[in-house]
Amino acid sequence: MANPKVSIANLLDKMTSNDKDFRFMATNDLISELQKDSINLDDDSERKVVRMVLKLLEDKNGEVQNLAVKCLGPLVRKVKEAQVESMVEHLVTNMLSSNEQLRDICSIGLKTVIVELPPNLTQLASNVCRRVAPKLVSAIADGQDVSVALEALDILTDLLGRFGSLLAAYHASIQQALLPQLASARLAVRKRAIVALGFLVASAAQSLFIELMEFLLSELNKNSNPSTTRTYIQCISTVCRQVGHKLGPFVTQFLPLLFEFLTVDDDELREHCLAALEALVRRCLDQMAPYIDAVVQRCLEFIKYDPNYNYDSDDDMAGDDDQDQAASEGGDAEDYSDDDDLSWKVRRAAARCLEAVIVTRRDLLAEFYRCVAPAIVARFKEREQNVKADILAVYVALLRQTRTLPNAEPDAMEVEESPVALLKSQRGELVRACAKLLTDKNPRTRQEALRVLTELLHVLPAALGEQLQPLLLPKLLHCISEKQMPSNVKIDALQLLQALIDGHAPAILRPCLAATGPVLVLAVDDSFYKVVSEALYVVQKLVVNLRPTGERTVFAEDERCVRTLFGSVLGRLRVADIDQEVKERAIAAMGAILAHFGDRLADELPGTVSLLLERLKNEVTRLAAVRALTLMAQSPLALPLGPVLEQAVPILASFLRKNHRALRLSSLNCLHALVLQYGGSLSGEHQLEVVRELAPLLNESDLHIAQLAVQLLTSLTRLQRRTTLFRASPELLSSVLSLARSPLLQGTSLRAMRELFVSMAESGDPDLAAPALVQRLLLPIYEPSSEMRQLPGSLAVHKQAFHSVAQIVAALVLTDQTASGSFVSKFLQDLAAADSTDSVRLVSLLVLGYVGKQLDLSGFDVWSQVLRALDLESEDVKSAASFALGCVAVGDLPMYLPHLLREIQSEKKRQYLLLHALKEVINCESTRKGGIETLKPHLSTIWQLLFSHCDCPEEGARNVVAECLGKLCLLEPEVLLSQLQKALSHASPLFRSVAVTAIKFTVVDHPHGIDTLLKSCLGDFLAALTDADLHVRHVALLTFNSAVHNKPSLVKERLDTLLPALYVETRVKAELIREVSMGPFKHTIDDGLDVRKAAFECMYTLLDACLDRVNVFEFLSHVEEGLKDHYDIKMLTFLMLARLATLVPGQVLQKLDSLVDALRQTVNQKVKSNAVKQEYEKMDELRRAAFRALNALLQIADADKNPVMSEFLNQIRNNKELKTLFESVRRDSSEFKMDTN
Repeated sequence: MANPKVSIANLLDKMTSNDKDFRFMATNDLISELQKDSINLDDDSERKVVRMVLKLLEDKNGEVQNLAVKCLGPLVRKVKEAQVESMVEHLVTNMLSSNEQLRDICSIGLKTVIVELPPNLTQLASNVCRRVAPKLVSAIADGQDVSVALEALDILTDLLGRFGSLLAAYHASIQQALLPQLASARLAVRKRAIVALGFLVASAAQSLFIELMEFLLSELNKNSNPSTTRTYIQCISTVCRQVGHKLGPFVTQFLPLLFEFLTVDDDELREHCLAALEALVRRCLDQMAPYIDAVVQRCLEFIKYDPNYNYDSDDDMAGDDDQDQAASEGGDAEDYSDDDDLSWKVRRAAARCLEAVIVTRRDLLAEFYRCVAPAIVARFKEREQNVKADILAVYVALLRQTRTLPNAEPDAMEVEESPVALLKSQRGELVRACAKLLTDKNPRTRQEALRVLTELLHVLPAALGEQLQPLLLPKLLHCISEKQMPSNVKIDALQLLQALIDGHAPAILRPCLAATGPVLVLAVDDSFYKVVSEALYVVQKLVVNLRPTGERTVFAEDERCVRTLFGSVLGRLRVADIDQEVKERAIAAMGAILAHFGDRLADELPGTVSLLLERLKNEVTRLAAVRALTLMAQSPLALPLGPVLEQAVPILASFLRKNHRALRLSSLNCLHALVLQYGGSLSGEHQLEVVRELAPLLNESDLHIAQLAVQLLTSLTRLQRRTTLFRASPELLSSVLSLARSPLLQGTSLRAMRELFVSMAESGDPDLAAPALVQRLLLPIYEPSSEMRQLPGSLAVHKQAFHSVAQIVAALVLTDQTASGSFVSKFLQDLAAADSTDSVRLVSLLVLGYVGKQLDLSGFDVWSQVLRALDLESEDVKSAASFALGCVAVGDLPMYLPHLLREIQSEKKRQYLLLHALKEVINCESTRKGGIETLKPHLSTIWQLLFSHCDCPEEGARNVVAECLGKLCLLEPEVLLSQLQKALSHASPLFRSVAVTAIKFTVVDHPHGIDTLLKSCLGDFLAALTDADLHVRHVALLTFNSAVHNKPSLVKERLDTLLPALYVETRVKAELIREVSMGPFKHTIDDGLDVRKAAFECMYTLLDACLDRVNVFEFLSHVEEGLKDHYDIKMLTFLMLARLATLVPGQVLQKLDSLVDALRQTVNQKVKSNAVKQEYEKMDELRRAAFRALNALLQIADADKNPVMSEFLNQIRNNKELKTLFESVRRDSSEFKMDTN
């Protein structure tokens, strides 16, 4: 390897050559050397290299000069600070010289150095600023040479942008130098001064900012020169975009001036005023709220401001045909050409300001539809193409805001004055206006019109049915079929067509097929792959729409269209060397065609299926092919796929071994569909081949895959009666048993496992009969390992596993009800046996409970035995006995319910467990068909019994009572709800808390008859938010949260009164904090912590359900307080902050300084030196959560320009530990987004 010093010395020698080519190549080689990580220069070499590069900046050859400038970047990162400072000194001196050529090249060089300065070397950056700033300020203030001033302004802007906070000592002098430049005779100087001021205010002190604002206000009030007035207004816009939150207090002083200047007959001034209003609307949302109506009125006035053109003549002559529109456009181009007309800029600025209002004020959508939407549609006739595109973008923004409204109940969308209802009433005029634009000569106008219609369909899926023919469809198809049409317009047109197909019934689309089919064929054959891909997706959607799954009738026009499309898709499917996206879409489209119309393509089916099999064998297309085969196998058309099974099944079985999760999931779905539809055609060998691959998938590491594997195994077991599937794979049964005992098994996975065991018991295999399976399943419980025996009081398996095992055993017991009695007797014996372990008793009770739900066990001595189990020592066994008691009562309610009620009244000691049993009865009967009628005769008795226990001192018992009362209210709401309401005035806070908790269980997540009654009385229950008792307030918050989550319409109208009470509970209350002495130590206890947590949880729920009814700034102020609270509340508010950054970015941006400060406090928090491991882990998780919130804030546009944010990010970059953690969080976040997409 060559010595770097020798190599550098040789290069330096060549740089002095008289031959410009030598100098050029040597400089180029030096750049390459400096970019190597291994290069390390000594002090002497550094000086020589720096001196030579600076000398080359003065080279006579321009190419050498350019390379020398490029060399400065890597050189800054390699040399020591002293050399960088000398470089900067040299560059700034030459930049201010009278030599124009030298000045230009040194200016570029200085900018390069500033950009390349490492942000973590604060001292170096500070020294550079100290050397450069005074000279730049002097050059700007001097103003004798405008060219020098322009360069100085450029460099000062870069310096302020990167190191604004390090220039704090010079901020005052910089501002003093910049303000006079706003009145410069040169427009370029003014513009650069404005940009520099924008960067300055981001880091300047508040006193300097106030000074700037007062200067601008003073100059605007003088209004001595129209040209400078325009500059000052531009400056306001720039400052507002940079630090809108600082400008807020001055909004009331600037607005009257801006409104006044809008009346001046000066188009440029009006444009700048409207741009300033846009910036204020986006950055000062809270302060602008009272003036939004005035801003909207000004925008509506100026969006139609076109004094030099008469639109009325166009309106009189315009028709619906394309020729009129084309003639109008042609006339505009030929007859009107006034270069001095700037009114289009005013209209464009008005449109952009309107868009800003719509984007930031979603709460005013209904008002926008009443006042703004008709005016915007009327302006679709705009003659200037750029302005027209902006006007269309306003309507797109309006539709997108409507689309993101919180999901409400089904009938909420039909409210007469709702945004959606108002849009419905205006859609006719909107569609007619957009249809006219689809023939516009300008592609951008067509594209924006297509986007408006697509967004309309996203809000109202069936909005275009009445106007599809003949108004809209021919023009839409023309956009797709026209050869000269730009590809992006074609793609947007196809996306609109796809939205049309998704939202409209086949009967509406059928008359359009004759025209649509040939156009789609042209699109599928297009030369641009993105157009082809989109067209294939439209074909797939169209086929599914024309003949939904299960539809037997096929219309002739449908069949003709599908045959045409089939040939086109088949052509794409046959081509091997096409784009990956097109391959996948072609396979998916063909799968949909065959799944829905395969019976009409019988002749083409074998060849096409063979082609899909070839794609199945290709690693690139196999996933798409598996999904297509799944569609075909699931089709009710029973396609003749028998011959395919011989080849497909072994391939699909081999995919189960792959590490590709999506491929495994799709293969399991496909195999299951093939087994269900074509199981009779599957050979035994193929079945065994599949079974052998299933054993490794039956584990709890991926329960979704395990569930699909269990379902497939169940279908195979039912298919093969009295066969030896499980003998072919010895480890299969052990895998099944192991998974059945997993504590993670629940929900659909547990249901699938129950079905598998039932199918095994019914298979006829004596080794898999119900008694044998029960014995194997319970073996670890009845005969635990020696390690488990040595642990006193421990259960044989995980506590949660007992429930899943018991449910499976109960299902096996119920497979043969004639033999179920012997099982019940066996478990009763095990329960009563003196030598039975807690594990055996626990599983026996649970099995008896699950069996008792389905069978009447009154013929056995179950009741007394289970009652006795309530007195056993183990809490787990007693809980299981309580559950079993309720389940057994459900099996014969008339017999057992009176016994249960008497026990509750008489047995005070076992009351909690007996109430749990009653809760089980109520839960089962309230959801079972006919159960309500069975329970009604006992309703009054149960209600009185529960009411008598409302002031029980045991909280657990009160919670059970509250749940039972709530569930009973669902049975007879008219009678019972009023009685519950009376309990709110009870003197006992325990009684009141039960009443409020009970109402939580009446707010169910589906429509119910009680909803109307709840709407009228829920306010009385939620008034408990202001109750004097802390516990009552706590349960009221939980009820409020439940109502917002399940039925937001019940509380939306009451939020004005509820939110103040909610916000009160988010504050830390000193009177609830107490100190407890624990020996020599004192422990602080915050009795209000649980209430605050409940309040913040409720606020989090409000984000998704009722954000449109919330004052976001007030909401944010309480979130900010939560960021400084207890660990649990911090974790919750970090989540809220990330959500708010997505939902209301503008409002969050305005409060960014204080929010980032709160995050920084958390990140900088230190753990005590004597802290235990758990405290370190909590601190790590807290920082991660803070960084996740920070990452969400960084997704907001311009958030990274905030000085507080920039400073925090620099601190993170300079701290290795924090930098590593933050990068890890950002990486996880990006991976999560990729997975969800």
